[in-house]
Amino acid sequence: MSISRVLEKSEAIMRKPRPTGRSHRKQMSRQEGREKCVLNSSQAKPCSPNGLVRQQEKVVLLASVSPYHLFKDTAEVTAFRGSLLSWYDREKRDLPWRRRAESEVDLDRRAYAVWVSEIMLQQTQVATVIDYYTRWMQKWPTLQDLASASLEEVNQLWAGLGYYSRGRRLQEGARKVVEELGGHMPRTAETLQQLLPGVGRYTAGAIASIAFGQATGIVDGNVVRVLCRVRAIGADPSSTLVSQQLWSLAQLLVDPARPGDFNQAAMELGATVCTPQRPLCSQCPVQSLCRACQRVEQEQLSASQNLPHSLDVEECASNTGQCQLCPSPTKPWDRTLGVANFPRKASRRPPREEYSATCVLEQPGALGGSRFLLVQRPSSGLLAGLWEFPSVTTQPSGQCQRKVLLQELQSWAGPLPATRLQHLGEVIHAFSHIKLTYQVYGLALEGQTPVITTPPGARWLTREEFHTAAVSTAMKKVFRVYEGQQPGTHKGSKRSRVSIPSCRKKPSPGQQVLDRFFRPHAPTDAPSLKSAAQ
Repeated sequence: MSISRVLEKSEAIMRKPRPTGRSHRKQMSRQEGREKCVLNSSQAKPCSPNGLVRQQEKVVLLASVSPYHLFKDTAEVTAFRGSLLSWYDREKRDLPWRRRAESEVDLDRRAYAVWVSEIMLQQTQVATVIDYYTRWMQKWPTLQDLASASLEEVNQLWAGLGYYSRGRRLQEGARKVVEELGGHMPRTAETLQQLLPGVGRYTAGAIASIAFGQATGIVDGNVVRVLCRVRAIGADPSSTLVSQQLWSLAQLLVDPARPGDFNQAAMELGATVCTPQRPLCSQCPVQSLCRACQRVEQEQLSASQNLPHSLDVEECASNTGQCQLCPSPTKPWDRTLGVANFPRKASRRPPREEYSATCVLEQPGALGGSRFLLVQRPSSGLLAGLWEFPSVTTQPSGQCQRKVLLQELQSWAGPLPATRLQHLGEVIHAFSHIKLTYQVYGLALEGQTPVITTPPGARWLTREEFHTAAVSTAMKKVFRVYEGQQPGTHKGSKRSRVSIPSCRKKPSPGQQVLDRFFRPHAPTDAPSLKSAAQ
């Protein structure tokens, strides 16, 4: 059978021809009526699938895409839905945002609870988010509560969670809902994305499906991994073609009766079973439908029988170079990776390197105890609106940084004793796209008249106030250096490093052997410095 004939037959199975004119509108209306979502009794009415997916986006079979990467019929789709949802009902994690979404009767409060969780979970692990989410919802349980809060309060609670623009946009969105939309959340994925700042296609789909029951698929990192493995998609998932195909597959698969549960189940599968490394394939509810798993079994069989790999009838003819969803011929199958061959990671640009000098300026004799000078960052850009120790941008060479830093300090606190400015060490902190090296200085104003007044945008804080203020994780590392870290290099995560210069003489080789012999054993579960990406 010719390739064109195969494509024609597959396309006929996956989608019906779209009628035109009045008949098309009537058919779409009837179809939406049949596919209305089954909602909880507390929900007023279901939302028809529309908006971002442009009237139920279909899987498009291009001449360069093989049917191998698609679901062959509705029975296979139904089996996938049923297996995944049954697994989710048994194995889903008990998470605070899920409890709220399931128990909340008010649609606007339910959507708000989902919205907060989805924004917090972007680029952040579930274990980290739980505490932040709980404290956030206790402080601002409704859209109206958040809308009336100050940006300072939002930044203060968000401190340490990273990607601070998320919190700011979340509050901007709450104010817009309260002030411009009558306090009611938009009800569809399309209007959510269109009207709310910081809400993209994924977040809009998550809110619409979980809170309002709209049958719209979603694609996040976990879903990308699941779909790429289930349908053996090895091309770069960030490319336009592959991204469109993944969104089409997600829309095809979403269960119209339980869209919110289905989307959460797909993400849960990717987070707990179909993980980036060492996936638990034996525990996967859709293993029998997984092309990647079938490929691994085929490779293992060929290896055990000492046979060369041959093209199976159920495998894409990727060696023809015609399929744009298959891995590039320059990236052959790696038997050591197994299903983790999918998806292929695109090469990432290294973060750009920037350099800064910062100083912890202390008034030891201030009324009520020691106080430290902090200044507020600009209202836009990196770490917008957060507080930090006075800092200046420097060059890698570090030339003139003491002089420039001292000038910056004096612009905030007046004349200062330059001779007391001491270099203490450095902090290297990695943001999503920037590797920032801070040269850390300290200056204590001992024996001087306390500074009482400060210009706008600056303030003196106690130690306790500093630790609860809206400051970044990087500044907390800087403060640890000032507080007196032990000499040496301290490594936290791969994304950060704190180091302090040591003036101790290096011991002789013989002394090093003795030191290692008598050094106390450190338990393997001893705590280490950890830092979250900002």
